[in-house]
Amino acid sequence: MDLPVWFEIGTFVVLTLLLAVDLLLVTRRPHAPSMKEAAAWVTFYVSLAVLFGVAMLAAAGGQASGEFYAGWLTEYSLSVDNLFVFVIIMAQFKVPRKYQQSVLMFGILTAIVLRGIFILIGAVAINQFAWVFYIFGIFLVYTAVKLANQQVHEDEHEEQYENAVVRRARKMLPMTDDYHGIKLRTRVDGKRLYTPMMIVFVTIASADLLFAVDSIPAIFGLTQEAFIVFTANIFALMGLRQLYFLIGGLLERLVYLSAGLAVILAFIGVKLIMHALHENNLPFVNNGEGLHGVPEVPIWLSLTVIVGTLLVTTVASLLKSRHDQRRADAVTESEQSN
Repeated sequence: MDLPVWFEIGTFVVLTLLLAVDLLLVTRRPHAPSMKEAAAWVTFYVSLAVLFGVAMLAAAGGQASGEFYAGWLTEYSLSVDNLFVFVIIMAQFKVPRKYQQSVLMFGILTAIVLRGIFILIGAVAINQFAWVFYIFGIFLVYTAVKLANQQVHEDEHEEQYENAVVRRARKMLPMTDDYHGIKLRTRVDGKRLYTPMMIVFVTIASADLLFAVDSIPAIFGLTQEAFIVFTANIFALMGLRQLYFLIGGLLERLVYLSAGLAVILAFIGVKLIMHALHENNLPFVNNGEGLHGVPEVPIWLSLTVIVGTLLVTTVASLLKSRHDQRRADAVTESEQSN
């Protein structure tokens, strides 16, 4: 991909300014946004991503634009799934609603840094070692199987989210019982103590690390251009804070989201393995020669599969939720009549 230098520099400048403004708004006026405010911001960021894809079309052609849209939609759908975990974290630690924006902003900035690191490592590894495609592909298929299994057993999101790092932090850090705004440390009776916000930040950061491990191989299965990988991730993360407040209730209605993500990740995983076979340089596979008879999956097909799967998943989820609600209402009416 041959993008003008001014386009890449301009993109990073604009994205940095947007994130700075978003951070400034959160720090200056921490509050729980209204549905109207959240909807306006989500619409703005989604429109911005769509317009950026059009700009990519003009600057680098249809292939680059298609790769961006496919990557952005995949990362965005994974980010929506990650919101379930954020909801659990907020509920588990009883984070006051007016401070939840600040926690989410920290989570988004941490995610950007971690994904940036993973993108650099992934890009270098792919350029130096073509066999990395095999690892990414197998990992994505494994992740898809796990998601499908969670969907079947309906245990996708546990009621609590706590890992070894959080449990250790709880034991080691002297801590207050109550929140003190968004402060991580405060002074009580002359003693310097940590607040529960420190544990919340540790939990969010560890969750971001797990999310990055899942998401970066997925987008590298759609494009190997580091610029597209990074910008697609940024656009997927921007507006996530407002989306949290906008669809908090809707998340519970997306009952087939794991199944949809399983299909998408399995498709990308198989696509990566096919690409690895096509570019093969492992000596014990076809004597180190590429299997050029293995077809390459075009980006238009990837985009079609991703968009189609998300549409089917969303419609099926909403229909299932509506059916379950009607059945629950019917049971309630029956019990009241008896």
